[in-house]
Amino acid sequence: GVNYGWPVITYGREYYGPGIGDTEKKGYAQPLLHWTPSIAPAGMAFITSDRYPGWQGHTANGALKLQHLNMVAFDGQQPISETRLLGDREQRIRDVRQGPDGYLYLLTDSNKGQLLKLNPAE
Repeated sequence: GVNYGWPVITYGREYYGPGIGDTEKKGYAQPLLHWTPSIAPAGMAFITSDRYPGWQGHTANGALKLQHLNMVAFDGQQPISETRLLGDREQRIRDVRQGPDGYLYLLTDSNKGQLLKLNPAE
């Protein structure tokens, strides 16, 4: 119900440095969350499964640039915290999906890319 304004307003930057546009303009809403500098988000899943206690309603998305799984916790519609997982794998996460079995599946982006199933901690 609100206009977030892409590409009129954005926090994005050109690869060579300068901003793409204005970050504010009358009549446009501010984003709930943005990453500056960008994590290069890719693939996002809203977690509805009970496979991961406490994660229902949160999001999981890949971070191509920083090579991790980015988890955002929400209280209703407000983001309240972020957690970075799997950064030690040093792999770009291209896509994130919640499967019909409730588990999260991650697709990595490399010459030897992998399909990973995220198992909850015991």
